[in-house]
Amino acid sequence: MTPHRLRRVLVAAPLVVSAVLTPLVVELPAAGQEDRDLLAEGRELYETGCSSCHGPDGGGVDEPGEGASGPSLQGAGEAAAFYYLSTGRMPLANSEEQPTRKEPTYSDEEIEALVAYVGSLGEGPEMPDVDIAGADLAAGGEIYRANCQACHSASGSGGALSYGRAAPRLSDATPAEVGAAVRVGPGQMPVFGPDTISDEELNDLAKYVEYLRDPADPGGLPIGRTGPIPEGFVAWLIGMVALLALVAWIGTRSPIRRGRT
Repeated sequence: MTPHRLRRVLVAAPLVVSAVLTPLVVELPAAGQEDRDLLAEGRELYETGCSSCHGPDGGGVDEPGEGASGPSLQGAGEAAAFYYLSTGRMPLANSEEQPTRKEPTYSDEEIEALVAYVGSLGEGPEMPDVDIAGADLAAGGEIYRANCQACHSASGSGGALSYGRAAPRLSDATPAEVGAAVRVGPGQMPVFGPDTISDEELNDLAKYVEYLRDPADPGGLPIGRTGPIPEGFVAWLIGMVALLALVAWIGTRSPIRRGRT
């Protein structure tokens, strides 16, 4: 290569490298700025609505009886924040009460910001990516009966637990909320990690929970879908009433009852 051509290559090389890397340099700060804006919004919402119970740094507040005590969120993770906020269980007016489902206080955008901020406070369960489009309904039913039915009932209508607590009904739970609850284990619910329920099995389970909203009822009336024990009681009651009616009718056909000797 001649000296003249070498000089041309040396001059052109920085221009080529700059043209290739400039879009990357321009795009990366933009993406980072978007994340920073989301975290800043989440922090502002947290300081306004959450810090009084969970502490300014998310470390928790321990003031029994004051109605403003809450656990640390530094290891709660995104999944816990999403579950409690999307189901309206947080914010909670009285920390002594069991959180129950209600209309969310925050909008979807505000929940996204709060979830991002709480997730930044420490390592915790991330939001699972639940997709029920290709999930196996039958497999989800097996997983549900093995791990969930004991507390939430066969129909997903909920049930009583110890210490005055109750497992909530699942008719309003979205697939994302099911996934978050499984990974977090809110309240007395155990935590089911990927080693116990894999991501694929979680998709199957979420699809079955959605199916429980309006399941098929072949062979009879659903009777509120409250489970086999109430259904059996109703069948027994109907049978006993029918038997007593039959006995009474037979009694009216008796010769003694009709005045005959």
